[in-house]
Amino acid sequence: MRRAPKRQSKIGLLLIVIAMLVTVIANGIRVANLKAKSERLAVTERQLETEIEDAHKKADDLAEKEKYMQTKKYIEDEAKDKLGLVYPDEIVIEPREK
Repeated sequence: MRRAPKRQSKIGLLLIVIAMLVTVIANGIRVANLKAKSERLAVTERQLETEIEDAHKKADDLAEKEKYMQTKKYIEDEAKDKLGLVYPDEIVIEPREK
């Protein structure tokens, strides 16, 4: 009669070991998945930071262009380029076309 409790304790111990192994393996898989997700998120973060920097540069360029467009120089340049206007004392020299 004493043998039955020993056998049950071995089976119980075996079940505990198996449960622990399953838990360790499941946690290992979770860690690997989380690490891969973390790496993907880090790449996405770097891409978004680059996009933010580009947007800031574009905003600065647009602000600079807006400031330039409010100057007399801009109005003169546009009148010369688009309308062909010149000051009365200016001489326009254009290259010959071949």
